Amino acid sequence: MNLHITSRQYLLVAVIVLVFSVGAHARTELSADEIVERANQVSYYAGDDGRADVHMQIKSGDGVTRERKFTLLRKNEGEGKQKFYAYFRAPADVNQMAYLVWKNPDGDDDRWLWLPALNLKKRIAPGDKRTSFVGSDFLYEDVSGRSPALDEHVLLESSDSAYVIENTPKDPAAVEFSRYVVHIDAETFLPTKALYYDHSDNLYRRVSAESVETIQGIPTVMESKAEDLQRKSVTTNTFSNVEYNIGLSSRIFTERFLRRPPREVMK
Repeated sequence: MNLHITSRQYLLVAVIVLVFSVGAHARTELSADEIVERANQVSYYAGDDGRADVHMQIKSGDGVTRERKFTLLRKNEGEGKQKFYAYFRAPADVNQMAYLVWKNPDGDDDRWLWLPALNLKKRIAPGDKRTSFVGSDFLYEDVSGRSPALDEHVLLESSDSAYVIENTPKDPAAVEFSRYVVHIDAETFLPTKALYYDHSDNLYRRVSAESVETIQGIPTVMESKAEDLQRKSVTTNTFSNVEYNIGLSSRIFTERFLRRPPREVMK
């Protein structure tokens, strides 16, 4: 066997080793804060705006299943500001209900809920953002996102496939969890799983991305799941008719359209 290595072959091997070494170093040198910020942008700020139809299935611990169908609109306003509008179509008890969010990264979000059966427009208090979203296992905060500035972030693990970040609230009294651990895809920066621990450090809640597709060049979660591990209830959101950069007007995201849905949700 000829073990002789020419100078040209040695140079080639050295270049290959250097390329892989530099690539690995570039990935691991990201700080926890940088990873979380990228994941936040990918999860909630993709494109200038977006639209999706959502089929929500809620399965309780005793096996009873309920459904919700709604359309979700989103528009970025710059400097981290953002607006969300959700219009419900089914079942009958939530038909024509609407939910509006003005996301303020430097302060409390503004949130409204229109309840047509009661002819009532309800302002949602800032402290209610970690309560159930329309009776599901998702929370109001899951819909519009949690500000990265509210938590301290620590990188627990890093590999070619994923980052694992531990997030600890800066104000523990303001939330029901003591910490949560998020798994983030190293290529797309989409969070794939979030595990929430109570103040006794018991795992009690899990949120996961069950299916991801690329829409208009943007990695997009097409099915997500939230599980209450104590009550053994599960909510699954299935997304369809997803579109980005469709030119949504800011006028849609006003209290005026809580009572009257814009045409963009009716198509």
